[in-house]
Amino acid sequence: MAEAKDAVTAAIGSGDIAARFEHAIAVVREAGRVAMDYYRRVDELVVESKANPLDVVSIADKEVEAVIRREIAAKFPDDGYLGEEMGIDRGKNDCLWVIDPIDGTACFVNKMPTWVISVALMVGNEAVIGLIYEPNGDELFAACIGKGATVNGKPIAASQVDNVNAGVMGVGMSHRVESAALVPFIADLLDREGMFIRNGSCALMMAYAASGRLIGYFEPHINPWDCMAGIVLMREAGGWCNGFLDAPNVLEDGAPILVAGPKVADVLSEMTGVK
Repeated sequence: MAEAKDAVTAAIGSGDIAARFEHAIAVVREAGRVAMDYYRRVDELVVESKANPLDVVSIADKEVEAVIRREIAAKFPDDGYLGEEMGIDRGKNDCLWVIDPIDGTACFVNKMPTWVISVALMVGNEAVIGLIYEPNGDELFAACIGKGATVNGKPIAASQVDNVNAGVMGVGMSHRVESAALVPFIADLLDREGMFIRNGSCALMMAYAASGRLIGYFEPHINPWDCMAGIVLMREAGGWCNGFLDAPNVLEDGAPILVAGPKVADVLSEMTGVK
């Protein structure tokens, strides 16, 4: 951790990281206000399907990402972006903002509150800032490298339970992989008298894991914009994360994600086969 922080500081300076962190907090809250305005009139939105009918996008997703990019660029014009809706735009420095404007769009368009705005900052190959904002509950989960993790300014910590049956596990799934990538893990978890939830938003469940509400989160394949902020949160909250960022071509291709409280990390890694 110390080596990663030193490398990031050498790349852009600790003051630059702190300035981006504070600015991004304001930007994410503004994006939340825009998203909530759309959510309150969701029946009026034009909704499009992607490759799978359950993978949807609305004008809200596109507008919220545009707001985030515009507001960050106003203060840090040389930074780059990787967003779910607008793709990648490399900047003039080592900073890359990774954006999911609405994680849980299917929930959003079906009037369920389990959706969030997820924004992370990478400097080179290191994730250094993670923000997940849940507008319905007005909860902002925030973390910056070496500074710990908070929700609405109050410190949070990953779960300290030492058995998978002592808490609830978050799981996610997409049609990019076959059911066999997840079903054996769920069967094993249930056989161990554990329990799981899937609420439609990977980022929200990762935020819940970082705050100790869940013992962990597993998804066999995930895109970087869905989980990058959650990785920073979990790490800064004292939890464990697999080597997602070490996967080849991870920004383009994604990879499996597993985060966990430190005392169940080994057993969950063994159960999922994710290291």
